Amino acid sequence: MINLNSKIYVAGHNGLVGSAIVRELKKKGYNNILVASKKRLNLINQSKVLKFLKKNKPAYIFLAAAKVGGIYSNKKYKADYLYENLTIQSNVINGAYLSGVKNLIFLGSSCIYPKNCKQPIKESYLLTGELEPTNDAYAIAKIAGVKLCESYNLQYKTNYTCLMPTNTFGPNDNYDELNSHFFPALIRKIHKLKNSKRNSLVLWGNGKAKREVVHVDDIANACVYFMNKKKKPTLINIGTGKDFTIEYYAKLIAKTILPQKKINIKYDLTKPNGIKRKVMDISLAKKFGWKNKIDLKKSILDTYLSFKKEIRKVK
Repeated sequence: MINLNSKIYVAGHNGLVGSAIVRELKKKGYNNILVASKKRLNLINQSKVLKFLKKNKPAYIFLAAAKVGGIYSNKKYKADYLYENLTIQSNVINGAYLSGVKNLIFLGSSCIYPKNCKQPIKESYLLTGELEPTNDAYAIAKIAGVKLCESYNLQYKTNYTCLMPTNTFGPNDNYDELNSHFFPALIRKIHKLKNSKRNSLVLWGNGKAKREVVHVDDIANACVYFMNKKKKPTLINIGTGKDFTIEYYAKLIAKTILPQKKINIKYDLTKPNGIKRKVMDISLAKKFGWKNKIDLKKSILDTYLSFKKEIRKVK
């Protein structure tokens, strides 16, 4: 168990997942949380990362720092996604080992799994098929992170665990039109209809593709939960185990944030549907006693309230 006074370093504390981890730690009474802004510590600089870790000597590390984005950004900046993520995670993971940190949580993504693998997706499906080409650079970097943690565990007996979340949303998300994931993009699009005479919402494809989403506070809860587990597998899927169509999410978000307005959904069939279905097998996480707790409808409203605070930043 993590001592309430243990020094805990959260890398990427300003991001969607990192900020949620900080909230969860504070909620549970951990009062020795170490963070560093990019200006103070650029995680791409290997020597500075090692110096920082050796000087501050954290007992636990949550590695949530990463370069992330939507389909457009992932396709356009493949080299940046591959290089920056490989470098960040390698510097922190290797730096953790060299600094004597035995306990680390590495955050990945469900995109590490093959694009055409069986559903629900089990941890054992890793490296069994071709990756989705639109985000393969990011996925390859994250796979390398998983294998790096696994290798340190085998060779040096560390306790480095890799949690693979499904599509994550919540406070502090990215709502940029070209660089966000589908769920925050839907929230932004539907919000735009609030004070408009228009009531049409255009979805890419036919809206029938199925996706699984999970609130970021559930991810943060899983991070702290599994950090407190002494023995566990290196790779664990984190999600709800439930998936719904893009059309369902669009209607649910519209009903939640615009209950007085009837939204007419239209489909742009010239655009791709993407993978037909993507849902995680979370039986391993359940075996170790963890499952998500946050209600989808309530989490949409909470996320929307947070989004409204960020409107000036995304206009």
